This record gives sequence, structure tokens and C-alpha cells, in this order.
Amino acid sequence: MYEIRWHGRGGQGSFTGAKLLGTAAAIYDNRFAQAFPSFGPERRGAPVLGFNRIANQPINDRSEIEQCDTIIILDDTLMSDSYLEDLKENAKILLNSTKEYFNKKIISIDATSLAQKILGKPITNTAMLGLFAALNKDIVTHNACIMAINSSIKNAIAQMNIELFIAAYKIGEDITNEKF
Repeated sequence: MYEIRWHGRGGQGSFTGAKLLGTAAAIYDNRFAQAFPSFGPERRGAPVLGFNRIANQPINDRSEIEQCDTIIILDDTLMSDSYLEDLKENAKILLNSTKEYFNKKIISIDATSLAQKILGKPITNTAMLGLFAALNKDIVTHNACIMAINSSIKNAIAQMNIELFIAAYKIGEDITNEKF
């Protein structure tokens, strides 16, 4: 079973990102998947968690995920060094940041600039989904993610989100070719 935890702030799309990943895996890649949120104060800007489990067999565990295969952070102000302790062996943190991190467990991209350029808004969930998909092709496929975005997001903005996903996916492929 592969376990992912999303960190973001209310309004940034962390739970929507988790839902898109769950939809891609379950509906379009025929895997078993869960996507669920954990909210604190339910207001824009408050820290929000999203979770995914993806497996090839039914998933019975419904608890929050503490030990992760991947942690996806949509807002670098939420980054904490303590998250490194929450990673399983060989796991990674995917971080939206303009800062470069010199820790081999952290992969950062400037998803905010990509989102601003393509969407006109700093909503980075589909960019971070693209990065995740490029680095984890054995967990979810490119096509499944595009179909999930197309079926789950309003038509007026689905194409822009697909474009954002593809741009980040290409960055993820470049990272894979350089570092792994």
C-alpha cells in the first residue's frame, strides 16, 4: 500500500488534489484508493491535510496517515523538518517552493509561478499532482490523472489545469532523468 499526505491551506486545493489522485487511481487505473481530508478551523488560509492510500487490494485502514511514502506540501510556510521523521524508508517530500533544498529527501519546484502563469491564480494542486505522477509512474498514470482532472473539474478551468499538470509532469520527468 502506498500512502500520501497532502499539506496545504484552506483554499489552496490540497483536498482537491487528494481527490484527483484518488479518482485517477481508482476510476482510471483500476486500483483501490482512498482520499480523505482532515480539517482544523474550517476557514480559508487555515492548515488543511489531505490523505491518499493506493493499493492493488481492498483497503480497510481508515486512520490518518502518519508514516508516508510521499508528503506533498502546497505551501512552503507549512514545511517542518519534523516531517522528515514521518517518511518511510526511501520516501520523499514534494514541496512547492522557490527555495532549493539540499536534502535528498526533498524535491522542490516553483509550482506557484507555474500556476500563476497558466491559471492566473496561485492554486498549485494540479501542478503538484503532475510532479507526483512523474515521479511515481508505478502508482498512478499520466493519462489517469488527465482523465480525473477532466471529469472532476469544471469544464471552464479543466483544460488550464491539465496544461498545469503537464507542465509540472515534464519538470518531474526532468528531475527523474537528472537525479534518479
